[in-house]
Amino acid sequence: MVTLETPRLILRRWREEDVALMAAVNADPEVMRWIGDGSVRDERQTRDGIEAMEREWDAHGFGLFAVEIRSTGQMAGFTGLSVPDFMPELLPAVEVGWRLGRSHWGQGLATEAAAAAVRFGFEDRRLERRIRADHGQTRDAPAVRDR
Repeated sequence: MVTLETPRLILRRWREEDVALMAAVNADPEVMRWIGDGSVRDERQTRDGIEAMEREWDAHGFGLFAVEIRSTGQMAGFTGLSVPDFMPELLPAVEVGWRLGRSHWGQGLATEAAAAAVRFGFEDRRLERRIRADHGQTRDAPAVRDR
């Protein structure tokens, strides 16, 4: 089971207790306004999404990690690597994705987590290519994406 640690974060596989916590992030209209059509997601949709993330781990040996704050154990959201099947013209490629609860914005956590995930992809999983796909995410997303 893959676990990554940074000075402030633990990136790990998903647990059952993460579903309700991630559902709270996905239920926040301010977080979700930058994702897809901006619709919030309920607990069932969140569970389905986490199950899809776990299937990606099984299929590719990488995926989206649950992000936990080391000092508190609080689940903050997710970050990691994903195959952008919704953009077949870019394949084969891997994109970096992230979504954190609003209380975790503006602290550099997304950048810290994404950097660890990218290192894991290139160094541990020997990926050769990643892409930057701007889906119109948060106003701070270009800062995270470009680091």
